Amino acid sequence: MTFLYLICFLLLSVGIILLLGLTPDRVMKDLSRGENKGPTLRSRTLRAKGKQTSHRLTVGLRRVRDALETTGKGGRFALACALSLLFMLVGTVLAIAIDNLFLIPVLALAMALIPFAFLRRTITYYRNHITESLETALSSITASYIRTDDIVTAVEENIGYLRPPLRDIFAGFLADCTMIRANRKECIRSLQEKIDNTVFADWCDTLIACEDDRSLKHTLMPIVTKLTDIAIVNRDIKAMMTAARTEYFVMAGMVLANIPLLYLLNKDWYAALMDTVPGKIVLAICGAAILVTGIFAFKFTKPVEYRKGGGR
Repeated sequence: MTFLYLICFLLLSVGIILLLGLTPDRVMKDLSRGENKGPTLRSRTLRAKGKQTSHRLTVGLRRVRDALETTGKGGRFALACALSLLFMLVGTVLAIAIDNLFLIPVLALAMALIPFAFLRRTITYYRNHITESLETALSSITASYIRTDDIVTAVEENIGYLRPPLRDIFAGFLADCTMIRANRKECIRSLQEKIDNTVFADWCDTLIACEDDRSLKHTLMPIVTKLTDIAIVNRDIKAMMTAARTEYFVMAGMVLANIPLLYLLNKDWYAALMDTVPGKIVLAICGAAILVTGIFAFKFTKPVEYRKGGGR
């Protein structure tokens, strides 16, 4: 009977997907729809006051898409969204197959995160490549800006020496300033959203302030030097972070290995874990603990990033 329910569930899911036309391209367009909406009166008012109005989720999706497109893998974003939905259904089916309804949200979320975990490697490589090139690029642009008092001229003088993908990003900034928008501050805010780096965001905020007070331009170079300090710290703690992440994987593997080990040592205990309601709840709690701690493990073992106030 359970097998029949699973077949009906899968057929119903496939029917909903076909009925709604949820192709990978459609999913990507729906996720990116927030970028294409026309500006509202509130958003125009906030931008006129110099405040950020882009939603964090929209900015995050745009950065993921830009990173994949820059590395020649733009089509993988839509594919990852479609696979995430498919794997979510697979996780739900697995929980039903072992007759543990408490595991449905845990397995569904864990399986849905798998495609984005693979994309994370590409995005990490993209961010590391940008960070390595950012110090040299900002140093040369800042030196030119201090001399010329004009950010467009400073970027034009150094655009030929920038390495991809920074060259394309700053080339887009030049096109935005010279051919699309006359508001220089708004162009800088748009540039700020294209690179996920806190030092660069701080540099852009100071650059916006310099548009009103040119005497602040000498505070730009100390901001750029923070990139060197962060790189030195990351090199020093890289081995420690890798060891901490490896230790977490070992501990999580030991917890999961207890299930088949319990089957080999005492089948009555295994039956109590898999077939009784308290055992199923314990299994779901363990799965949720592994999922949550795994997310925090990746969060706290990331490379050090500059934060205003001295945090990570």
